[in-house]
Amino acid sequence: MDKTAIITDSIACLPPELAEEYHIHIVPGGAIVFEGKVYRDGLDISHNEAYHMLESSPEHFSTSATSPAEFLKAYKEASCHADAIIYIALSSKLSALYSMALAARESAIEELPETRIEVFDSHTATAAQGFIALAAARVAKEGKNLAEGIAAAERVRDKVDLFYIFETIRYAYRTGRLPESVANLGSKLNVKPMITIRSGSAFVCGIARNRERGIDHLLDLARQKVGKQPVHMAVLHTDALNIAEGLKQRISAEFNCVELWLSQFSPIMAYATGSGVIGIAFYPDD
Repeated sequence: MDKTAIITDSIACLPPELAEEYHIHIVPGGAIVFEGKVYRDGLDISHNEAYHMLESSPEHFSTSATSPAEFLKAYKEASCHADAIIYIALSSKLSALYSMALAARESAIEELPETRIEVFDSHTATAAQGFIALAAARVAKEGKNLAEGIAAAERVRDKVDLFYIFETIRYAYRTGRLPESVANLGSKLNVKPMITIRSGSAFVCGIARNRERGIDHLLDLARQKVGKQPVHMAVLHTDALNIAEGLKQRISAEFNCVELWLSQFSPIMAYATGSGVIGIAFYPDD
C-alpha cells in the first residue's frame, strides 16, 4: 500500500460532493454549544439550524475546538487505506485546531507507527483552505506520494486569496480584534467591513456603505489578481443563499472559471461574523 489520505476540517467549507469525489475526510472544525447542548459541526446539526440558534440567542451560543481524540480517530480511520496522511489545517493563528492535530500526531507515533502524518498549516480559512485540500487530494488521487501532495498544497497556498464582506460587525468583537464598543458603533453606522486573510491572520481591507458596493469591490479585487487567466473560484455565504447564487452566476459570466462552486460558511466561523456574510476564494490556474 502506497497511498496518501487527505483530511481537512469543516471550516474548509468543501461541498460534500467534492469531498466525496476526492476522498477527503472531513473532521468537525469544533463543537457548537447552545443552551447547554453540544453539537459537532457538520455532523449533529445543519448549518441553517445553527445559524438560527445564533440569531435567536447569540448570548447562549459558543464554540470549542475539536479535541486531539477526534483527530486521532480520523488518523486511525485513514490509516486503514493509506500509509501517509496530510491534514490541511485552518490557520494556526485563527484556531487551536492545528495544535490539537499536532497533539494527536504525537499519540499516533505509538499507535500508528507505520503511518506517516503531516499536519499542514494552510495559513488561511474557509474555501481558500478547501482549495488547498483539493489540490493535495487531486495529486493523491493520481497515486502521487506524500511529498508530492505537500508540494501541491504549498503551490496553492502561495497563491490562493480569500475576501469576504460582513453584513454587520456587531459580532466581530468576539474575535478579540475589535472592542465591543467599536463593533456596536460600526453596526449603528451600518458599514460593511471587508476582510481578507494574510499570513494566517485576518485583516480589514476595506469598508463598503452597502452590500452591493462591497460585492462589486470583491470582484474588482479578483479581476486585479487574476485578470483573464483561468481561475479556480468559490462563493461562500452565511444564510444568504439567494445573494450567493446571484454572485456565482455573475462570476460564471465574467471570469474564465476552471471550477466554480458554492458553499456555506461553517457556523463555527459565523460565531464571529454573524449572518449575511458573502465571500469569495480564488487562485489562478497554472
